Amino acid sequence: MTVPRNLPMLVAEAVAAGMTVATAESLTGGMVAATLVQVPGASGMLQGGVVAYQNEIKTAVLGVDPELLEANGAVDAQVARQMALGACRIMGARVGISTTGVAGPEPHGGKLVGSVFIGVALDGEAQAYEYHFDGDRALVRQQACDEALSLLGQVVVAAREQNL
Repeated sequence: MTVPRNLPMLVAEAVAAGMTVATAESLTGGMVAATLVQVPGASGMLQGGVVAYQNEIKTAVLGVDPELLEANGAVDAQVARQMALGACRIMGARVGISTTGVAGPEPHGGKLVGSVFIGVALDGEAQAYEYHFDGDRALVRQQACDEALSLLGQVVVAAREQNL
């Protein structure tokens, strides 16, 4: 696993801004948190991460609405938002990043391989972003991890610019 070129700067900026981060990962299985901790100083911003691969964990640990999971499945924008908010809540972080999706090799729950939602929470408000990545299982997971880190970078820059 390689460290993205701009990741050390992102970690340094988050630390300088006093931002704390938590992850809630399904599709990426801990890759986002693992990538962050490769950077010296990440302990100044990363609170922790939850790998919530099964829906029961999404519900019991992260507080995702079980009726939402039943109705929409785990690969859903609202699920991604609730996962990100749950990570913030249980770890006391300002920023939460979540990943949920279908890495393959087969479709899941009516969703095609490469369908991914990434949730981003900041100070109790959450957004979700939908992606459709191409490639095999490993490539879909890597693209989701890379995009989650990119979104985290955008949140850090925006918060720094607004002095949040």
